[in-house]
Amino acid sequence: MLSIIDKYILKRYLATFAMMLLLFIPIGIMVNLAEQIGKMIDNEAPLNEILIYYLNFTIYIGSLLFPIFLFLSVIFFTSKLANNTEIVAILSSGVSYGRFLRPYLIGATIIAIIMFFMTMFIVPQASIGFNEFKFKYLKRGKQDRITNNIFNQLNETDFIYVSSFDPARQLGHNFTYERFNSDNKLDFKISAVNIRWVEKDSNYRLTSYVKRKMVGDSAILDSKRRLDTIFSFKIDDLTPVSYVAETKNLFELDQFIAD
Repeated sequence: MLSIIDKYILKRYLATFAMMLLLFIPIGIMVNLAEQIGKMIDNEAPLNEILIYYLNFTIYIGSLLFPIFLFLSVIFFTSKLANNTEIVAILSSGVSYGRFLRPYLIGATIIAIIMFFMTMFIVPQASIGFNEFKFKYLKRGKQDRITNNIFNQLNETDFIYVSSFDPARQLGHNFTYERFNSDNKLDFKISAVNIRWVEKDSNYRLTSYVKRKMVGDSAILDSKRRLDTIFSFKIDDLTPVSYVAETKNLFELDQFIAD
């Protein structure tokens, strides 16, 4: 059971932390709005999307600043207790220093649990809207995907590479697909000047296709001017969104890492 002292300190702890959030987050919103309002007007961002963006901004930035807010809160309200000689009175009454710290630990545990669930489940959802708005209206013309020197290991044996990729045209340049056998020796290598995703046919189109199949110490070459084919990887494997990890909750992130 919590004693009167526990409830008093815990109440001051959580109230000061909430005050820090209510004090500094609106300041952060106003600073961001002052910086970005010109771009929002130029790119004709709708009011409803701006409001949703700042709701997501509050969650996204708030989660990043939780630790510093917590640090400032402890310093602020503990200094108030010391200034009012309340700490002296508590310790003089026979309460040990460890016992005095108990409400601090309880408050820290409560906030840690809240932060964990926010970071793992709420913030990823807010991150989707936050980043989509940013690249749609605030960084218009900039790519939200990795488009140069894309290297990806699909599984234990297969690797792909493109020197550059255009998401709008779904066209990659200098494509390479390599497969290694169980002895870690090259089984075959496919290369092409271009690789394009053909949406209507749901396949890939390779230009200047060359396949080098290794047989012992020899290689069998197969080349075509153009080849339509199917690969096991998705087009998103070529162009991962730069902030993709931020948008996944705990379980989706585990699966993303496994993939």
